[in-house]
Amino acid sequence: MKYDRVTVVGAGAWGTALANVLARAGREVTLCARDDAAAHQLMARRESAYLPGVQLEKSIRIVSMPPDASQQDAILLAIPSQNMRDAARALASTLVRGTPVIACAKGIECGTHKFMTEVIEQSVPDALAAILSGPSFAHDVARGLPAAVTLASRDERAAAALARALGSPAFRLYHAADVRGVEIGGAAKNVLAIAAGIVAGRALGASAAAALITRGFAELFRFGAALGARPQTLTGLSGLGDLILTCSSNQSRNFSFGIACAKGVPPDPATAPLAEGVFTAPVLIEMASAARIEMPIAAAVADILARRASIDEAIDALLMRPFRAEA
Repeated sequence: MKYDRVTVVGAGAWGTALANVLARAGREVTLCARDDAAAHQLMARRESAYLPGVQLEKSIRIVSMPPDASQQDAILLAIPSQNMRDAARALASTLVRGTPVIACAKGIECGTHKFMTEVIEQSVPDALAAILSGPSFAHDVARGLPAAVTLASRDERAAAALARALGSPAFRLYHAADVRGVEIGGAAKNVLAIAAGIVAGRALGASAAAALITRGFAELFRFGAALGARPQTLTGLSGLGDLILTCSSNQSRNFSFGIACAKGVPPDPATAPLAEGVFTAPVLIEMASAARIEMPIAAAVADILARRASIDEAIDALLMRPFRAEA
């Protein structure tokens, strides 16, 4: 399996970073922008407005939607989770059967409760669906700083080949077959990162932050286990690793969103930098409730975002929960 020709759909911060790291790894990279105007601007500047100061590698070819997938060995969809279905459908007419289509978004589709690989499988039945997730910030990856993530597909042989082809010394890809575990880790940690941002914004202290991350991971683990995720996946890069990163840095959009909420100035999701956890929180709680999985921290975030509870009310409710055994 050779994956030399790769298209990255989405010229935002993450798409730009992925295009750069893949070009440096020797792949023939096409970067697909949302429309002709965005593509022309990117061609003229060779720099994404979402990743200022980072120049695109000279070898990267720039096109606009929809891309011609017929000559590509792999497609990476680096677009928001709620736009994944439309982006995947745009590939259907030209995609060659068996071509990997890799979701690079961390979320769950609102309304359908579908994870990203399920959206791809429904939208492009001929594709080999895969997911790329793990502790990585776009600016770090684009600059060539070391990062390690997980690439998962139900076809583990293909996942291993993709990891070898798309990885590099500075961008280490570990392969896995536990697609659902990787997707759950990426989606749930965004909701918990909003909670961590609220703790930081309210200056509740390092002890509270550590407690929240630990108990938040327990929620993530319960949810994952109930949906069939492997424990080693949930404690790996795409689970615990991504949770630690996202809950501890202002580079995280979800963490920053939580800080802003705690300070009384929540950004408008329509205009602010995308915080996937805002869209994932209600879906996650709907799924957890249906499966009778207790996720009090994630539920508190969903209540705050829906204005069913104030931040103070949500904090008080968590602190007043009954004492219990930790197991």
